[in-house]
Amino acid sequence: MHLILTRSFLFIASLLLGAVCCMAQAAADNQSSVIGRPEADRESQPQTIKDTLQKMRIEKEKRDFERMVERSEEAVKIATELETALAQNGRLTEKEKAQLASVEKLAKQIRNGLGGGDDDNSDDRAERPASTVVEAVRSLRSSAEALFKEIKKTTRFTISATAIQSSNAVMRLARFMRIAD
Repeated sequence: MHLILTRSFLFIASLLLGAVCCMAQAAADNQSSVIGRPEADRESQPQTIKDTLQKMRIEKEKRDFERMVERSEEAVKIATELETALAQNGRLTEKEKAQLASVEKLAKQIRNGLGGGDDDNSDDRAERPASTVVEAVRSLRSSAEALFKEIKKTTRFTISATAIQSSNAVMRLARFMRIAD
């Protein structure tokens, strides 16, 4: 009886030992440590991460450029609406002044997106300012259209000094009209 117990015990122990070895092998195959991994796998993971980050950066730049085009288009739309409202009413209401503030904000966002800085020290001050609100609104619309055309001509890879100057002009005119009336 002692012999049967010993053999049974050895048989069960060998089964358990085999199971433990199989489990250890499976765990070693699934582990993420660098030990035991081929050299090609170690180099491919950082490259994959770099590629993913690069794709994400490119997508962000595309979205930013599309937003810049949309902002310039919105500025033209608002400037046209302002010109129509001024022709109908003869003056700017509080609603139109709020629209002027949004045009100024859009122009500032476009300028910042292009990499432009503050326009307080620019040489564009030498231009003759608009003498009337009607003239200023017309000038605002034409400046917004020029900005939109310039943005459409550029790509996300370029920085346009003309577009920056146009955005500064739009901002200046919007400020002038908000204060002048």
